[in-house]
Amino acid sequence: MSEHTVRNRRFAIGALVVALLVAGVVSYWASSSPDGLNKVAADTGFGTQEKPHGLDDSPFAGYGTKGLGGGFASGAVAGVAGVAITLALAGGLTLVLRRRAAGRPVAGRAADGQTTDGQTTDGPAADSQHVER
Repeated sequence: MSEHTVRNRRFAIGALVVALLVAGVVSYWASSSPDGLNKVAADTGFGTQEKPHGLDDSPFAGYGTKGLGGGFASGAVAGVAGVAITLALAGGLTLVLRRRAAGRPVAGRAADGQTTDGQTTDGPAADSQHVER
Protein backbone atom coordinates (compact mmCIF):
# COMPACT_ATOMS: atom_id res chain seq x y z
CA MET A 1 0.00 0.00 0.00
CA SER A 2 1.44 3.39 -0.97
CA GLU A 3 2.18 6.14 1.54
CA HIS A 4 -0.38 8.33 -0.23
CA THR A 5 -3.09 5.69 0.26
CA VAL A 6 -2.19 5.28 3.93
CA ARG A 7 -2.36 9.05 4.46
CA ASN A 8 -5.74 9.24 2.71
CA ARG A 9 -7.08 6.37 4.79
CA ARG A 10 -5.85 7.96 8.03
CA PHE A 11 -7.43 11.27 7.04
CA ALA A 12 -10.76 9.59 6.22
CA ILE A 13 -10.80 7.69 9.52
CA GLY A 14 -9.89 10.86 11.44
CA ALA A 15 -12.62 12.83 9.68
CA LEU A 16 -15.15 10.09 10.47
CA VAL A 17 -14.17 10.10 14.16
CA VAL A 18 -14.49 13.90 14.33
CA ALA A 19 -17.90 13.81 12.58
CA LEU A 20 -19.18 11.14 14.95
CA LEU A 21 -17.90 13.01 18.02
CA VAL A 22 -19.49 16.27 16.89
CA ALA A 23 -22.79 14.60 16.01
CA GLY A 24 -22.94 12.25 18.98
CA VAL A 25 -21.32 14.23 21.80
CA VAL A 26 -20.69 17.91 21.07
CA SER A 27 -24.19 18.45 19.65
CA TYR A 28 -25.57 18.00 23.18
CA TRP A 29 -24.19 21.42 24.07
CA ALA A 30 -25.49 23.12 20.91
CA SER A 31 -27.59 26.22 21.26
CA SER A 32 -31.16 25.69 22.36
CA SER A 33 -32.18 28.77 20.37
CA PRO A 34 -34.23 28.05 17.27
CA ASP A 35 -32.36 27.53 14.01
CA GLY A 36 -32.43 30.20 11.29
CA LEU A 37 -35.58 29.06 9.51
CA ASN A 38 -37.55 28.69 12.75
CA LYS A 39 -36.41 32.14 13.91
CA VAL A 40 -37.43 33.81 10.64
CA ALA A 41 -40.78 31.99 10.79
CA ALA A 42 -41.37 33.29 14.32
CA ASP A 43 -40.17 36.83 13.52
CA THR A 44 -42.33 37.18 10.40
CA GLY A 45 -45.40 35.47 11.83
CA PHE A 46 -45.75 32.60 9.39
CA GLY A 47 -44.55 30.13 12.04
CA THR A 48 -48.09 29.99 13.42
CA GLN A 49 -49.24 28.45 10.12
CA GLU A 50 -47.09 25.34 10.64
CA LYS A 51 -48.99 22.10 10.04
CA PRO A 52 -48.15 18.51 10.97
CA HIS A 53 -46.59 16.43 8.21
CA GLY A 54 -45.95 12.77 7.49
CA LEU A 55 -42.49 12.68 9.11
CA ASP A 56 -43.56 14.06 12.51
CA ASP A 57 -43.68 10.50 13.88
CA SER A 58 -40.40 9.38 12.28
CA PRO A 59 -37.73 7.85 14.54
CA PHE A 60 -35.47 10.93 14.41
CA ALA A 61 -37.99 13.79 14.28
CA GLY A 62 -37.03 16.90 16.23
CA TYR A 63 -33.28 16.17 16.42
CA GLY A 64 -33.90 13.31 18.84
CA THR A 65 -34.56 9.58 18.86
CA LYS A 66 -38.09 8.34 19.42
CA GLY A 67 -38.29 6.15 22.51
CA LEU A 68 -35.18 7.54 24.23
CA GLY A 69 -36.73 10.64 25.75
CA GLY A 70 -35.17 14.03 25.25
CA GLY A 71 -31.79 13.66 26.93
CA PHE A 72 -28.22 13.15 25.86
CA ALA A 73 -28.70 9.60 24.50
CA SER A 74 -31.60 10.67 22.28
CA GLY A 75 -29.61 13.41 20.56
CA ALA A 76 -26.44 11.31 20.38
CA VAL A 77 -28.17 8.40 18.66
CA ALA A 78 -29.92 10.74 16.22
CA GLY A 79 -26.64 12.51 15.43
CA VAL A 80 -24.66 9.32 14.89
CA ALA A 81 -27.48 7.85 12.78
CA GLY A 82 -27.53 11.04 10.69
CA VAL A 83 -23.79 10.79 10.03
CA ALA A 84 -24.07 7.07 9.20
CA ILE A 85 -27.01 7.56 6.83
CA THR A 86 -25.31 10.50 5.09
CA LEU A 87 -22.04 8.59 4.65
CA ALA A 88 -23.88 5.49 3.41
CA LEU A 89 -25.77 7.51 0.80
CA ALA A 90 -22.66 9.44 -0.29
CA GLY A 91 -20.55 6.28 -0.38
CA GLY A 92 -23.18 4.38 -2.34
CA LEU A 93 -23.52 7.19 -4.86
CA THR A 94 -19.72 7.35 -5.22
CA LEU A 95 -19.50 3.61 -5.88
CA VAL A 96 -22.28 3.73 -8.47
CA LEU A 97 -20.70 6.69 -10.27
CA ARG A 98 -17.22 5.13 -10.22
CA ARG A 99 -18.49 1.86 -11.65
CA ARG A 100 -20.48 3.71 -14.26
CA ALA A 101 -17.46 5.82 -15.25
CA ALA A 102 -15.20 2.74 -15.35
CA GLY A 103 -17.33 1.27 -18.10
CA ARG A 104 -16.89 4.31 -20.35
CA PRO A 105 -13.87 5.18 -22.46
CA VAL A 106 -11.89 8.32 -21.61
CA ALA A 107 -13.16 11.40 -23.48
CA GLY A 108 -11.53 11.69 -26.88
CA ARG A 109 -10.59 8.00 -27.03
CA ALA A 110 -12.32 4.98 -28.42
CA ALA A 111 -12.62 1.85 -26.29
CA ASP A 112 -9.66 0.27 -28.15
CA GLY A 113 -7.23 3.00 -27.01
CA GLN A 114 -7.27 4.78 -30.35
CA THR A 115 -7.64 8.56 -30.10
CA THR A 116 -10.21 10.32 -32.20
CA ASP A 117 -7.45 11.70 -34.44
CA GLY A 118 -6.26 8.19 -35.35
CA GLN A 119 -3.27 7.96 -33.00
CA THR A 120 -2.80 5.33 -30.30
CA THR A 121 -1.81 5.65 -26.69
CA ASP A 122 0.82 3.68 -24.87
CA GLY A 123 -0.71 3.01 -21.46
CA PRO A 124 -1.37 5.38 -18.56
CA ALA A 125 1.88 7.32 -18.94
CA ALA A 126 0.78 8.54 -22.35
CA ASP A 127 -2.61 9.82 -21.23
CA SER A 128 -1.69 13.42 -21.99
CA GLN A 129 0.47 12.80 -25.06
CA HIS A 130 0.00 11.11 -28.41
CA VAL A 131 2.31 8.38 -29.60
CA GLU A 132 2.88 8.04 -33.34
CA ARG A 133 1.97 4.73 -34.96
